[in-house]
Amino acid sequence: MGQHCAGMAKRARARRADAVGAIMPSAMNDQRFESVLAELRAVVGPAGWIDDPAAMAPYVEEQRGRYRGAAVAVIAPASTDEVSRVLAHCNAARLGVVPQGGNTGLCGGAVAGADQVILSLRRMNRIRALDARNRTLTAEAGCILAELQRAAAEAGRLFPLSLAAEGSCQIGGNLATNAGGTNALRYGVARDLALGLEVVLADGTVWNGLSTLKKDNTGYDLRDLFVGSEGTLGVITAATLRLFPQPGDVQTALLAVGDIDDALAVLDRLQQASDGRVNACELMSDRSVAFATRHVAGCRAPFATLPPWMLLVEVSGGRTVDELRPLFEATLAEALEAGELLDAALAESQAQAQAFWRLRESIPEAQKHEGGSIKHDVSVPVSAVPEFLRRAGAAVESALPGARVCPFGHLGDGNIHFNVSQPQGADRETFLGEWERCNRIVHDIVAELGGSFSAEHGIGRLKRGELLRYKPAVAVEAMRRIKQALDPNGILNPGALL
Repeated sequence: MGQHCAGMAKRARARRADAVGAIMPSAMNDQRFESVLAELRAVVGPAGWIDDPAAMAPYVEEQRGRYRGAAVAVIAPASTDEVSRVLAHCNAARLGVVPQGGNTGLCGGAVAGADQVILSLRRMNRIRALDARNRTLTAEAGCILAELQRAAAEAGRLFPLSLAAEGSCQIGGNLATNAGGTNALRYGVARDLALGLEVVLADGTVWNGLSTLKKDNTGYDLRDLFVGSEGTLGVITAATLRLFPQPGDVQTALLAVGDIDDALAVLDRLQQASDGRVNACELMSDRSVAFATRHVAGCRAPFATLPPWMLLVEVSGGRTVDELRPLFEATLAEALEAGELLDAALAESQAQAQAFWRLRESIPEAQKHEGGSIKHDVSVPVSAVPEFLRRAGAAVESALPGARVCPFGHLGDGNIHFNVSQPQGADRETFLGEWERCNRIVHDIVAELGGSFSAEHGIGRLKRGELLRYKPAVAVEAMRRIKQALDPNGILNPGALL
């Protein structure tokens, strides 16, 4: 093992120049470094240790391609006890640890440096308990989101968190980044779906806060401290999650809208008529839909001519199939009569509903085929969405002539993915060089409207500068103090968020 670890130490030293945020003190000599690595490998065993560069590639490559990290090794503990022991060793050695779930993040939040280790939670994938009557499910951090959805459904319950990456993202990462998704309008974001957490602190101490209680008013809510902290304060190893009744009926429709103000009027009408049972209200511009139908097989719009805007709406509830259908049809008919809708296509089957969702979920992939794209994940008050779209669209098109604004997203909670595709025929890298200038234009407008420059993707490494620019100084200082208190040696996800 000594020779093996010595080789890793040399490789780590050689990679240091390309590191992202490496923090390991140079005072740690190779012999001590080798000893630490040997201790870590002994904790997790061969099944939990990866140091082959080819095998490590999926863990060090960020999916958007904006960041490429490096790491000494990928460590995959199989239990909370192993996570505790790994962190205790790393903390004592001042060795940086980057926690990682499914590595589906979009802000470089799980990118490691050459003198750091990646802590993968993939082997901690057990459902520890499911209490259908209490409507709770306790799962380890490495559980795939889609698997939790299935487990809840088999028990006659619903776990509503739903993301495009649900087939590969892990619940620990969802909570660490406070993921949003398409059902946030009705059920809330990841924070709202967690009753309790189990967390390992930087020094290896384990906090067991896996409460199944709906009410527990006993001081500071530590759960909320760790949700959204992006692995910088502790490693989430398990969570107790809220479940909901499984709806008997789900109605889905694609709606053609001429104006964004009309889209809000339709949403309000549906919310009122259904007693707040609108799960999702997704907004798509004509350009975003055109990209999807052009580049993604199987994507079609149900209208002869693309309207300026389309809404994908979903309403659920009741006990039997089609129970909500008459209400849904009547409400949309009223919207048509009031001139709020140009046309409507109601899903006649589950397959058609899935086709509607495929159109919405294919937009990010389709945009890649149109060249470089500058991304914005912003939120504003729902009532301010029309003003934001008009102002931001005009400002970006004025500053970047020929740029193609491609907005879509979660109208129901004010979260818009305001993406900007390069002008046709433009040089990709030259256009992407305008990233910061474009961000400034869009984020300044968002700030003026009382919004957020990061609605659901978090900060990671991508948006640290934006955090300092837009977050009140007192809030940033409070965050730094919390970080110092819980991770005084700065080993947890160094370089992320702060």
